[in-house]
Amino acid sequence: MTTLQQPHPVLGAVVAITGALDGVADANPSFMGTDQKAATLLEIARAKAQLAELELRVIASAADVAAEEAARDVAAWLHHHTHQRPETLRADLRLATALDRTYGLVAAAMRTGACNPAQAHVIVAALDDLPSDLDPDIKTRAEETLVGYAAQFDPTQLRRLGRRILDVIAPEIAEAEEARRLAAEEAHARRKTRLSMHRLGDGTTRITAIVPDAAADRLATNLEAFASPRREDGTHTDTGDYLPYDRRLGRALCQLLETLDPGRLPIHGGDATTVIVTIDLDQLRKEAGIAQIIGGSPITAAQARRLACTANILPAVLGGDSEVLDLGRNQRLFTAAQRRALLLRSATCEAEGCDIPGTWAEAHHWIAWAQGGATDLHNAALLCSHHHHRAHDPTYTHERLPNGDIRFTRRT
Repeated sequence: MTTLQQPHPVLGAVVAITGALDGVADANPSFMGTDQKAATLLEIARAKAQLAELELRVIASAADVAAEEAARDVAAWLHHHTHQRPETLRADLRLATALDRTYGLVAAAMRTGACNPAQAHVIVAALDDLPSDLDPDIKTRAEETLVGYAAQFDPTQLRRLGRRILDVIAPEIAEAEEARRLAAEEAHARRKTRLSMHRLGDGTTRITAIVPDAAADRLATNLEAFASPRREDGTHTDTGDYLPYDRRLGRALCQLLETLDPGRLPIHGGDATTVIVTIDLDQLRKEAGIAQIIGGSPITAAQARRLACTANILPAVLGGDSEVLDLGRNQRLFTAAQRRALLLRSATCEAEGCDIPGTWAEAHHWIAWAQGGATDLHNAALLCSHHHHRAHDPTYTHERLPNGDIRFTRRT
């Protein structure tokens, strides 16, 4: 007589749960009383936490399931068979491993429905972030305290509490540990800081940045000074409705850039940081004229007139009066006005094939000052640091091509 293998209690419980759910598949909750709906929602939340813990418990012991099909791990196996998000499954595997090996109190709280998966992720992250050499008793107290907080606080609040948990359970070491954490975070922020600008081709540019929190706080404070709903300039649409917050911040960034004082910015290209806009005199007089930002994009003449008045932008009107640019032998170094004239002549390094921006380049005497060369525009070349060094390198020759570019050739 063959004895049928009894299912494991875990499998039996899950089958019973799914069977019970199948039994109410057609039940309409609209006919439930309000108190029953409220009780049901709370029980579902509790059941979800318990079921999630059970799933994590099985995941933690299911390496053999992955090995059976040569999957990388059980997260990859689940992704293949259940089509869930792989990143979510990998996070679940990490949490399952942490609960199984280290954080039994968190697992026990989930098992009773007192801690949901989102809270568990936050608590484990906070505990993992504690110093590795922390007294085990203190770490256990931290786990107990955070699990207790789960009954009152959501994941966002728990994350804040987790960051300062040592203030609660071990204030005698909290300050030193917070200083260590902040130093590590600041170093991490410096490594991660970056900004990219991508021209979308429709007159707009997408700016993407990762900056330290402190810098983001300063930026937010500055932008909100422009974006405040109490201001009447730029916070309303044409119909009088308030602009959405993100659009107000976008306009605020533009206003902030226009109000920067070039005199308080670092020297850029040998001159106080200045944006130069070129425009022909006849274009400036036209209502629909066009101007050009040096090294940047074309703008309307109306925009150029406005920027010249409000944004510390230097207009270079071609065909109008100009500054004195040629100083002969009276001065060795090229002046700011001469450098701006060189930028008008070439927006990039003048070496053939080089696209380093002219604002990053250096003014070079074509005939050296020591050999009698004058500090005049006709004796000047705008070269990046690399090509400026090559210009003074005796192993290279250089010549001006008919199109104005400078060609460097190694001597043989």
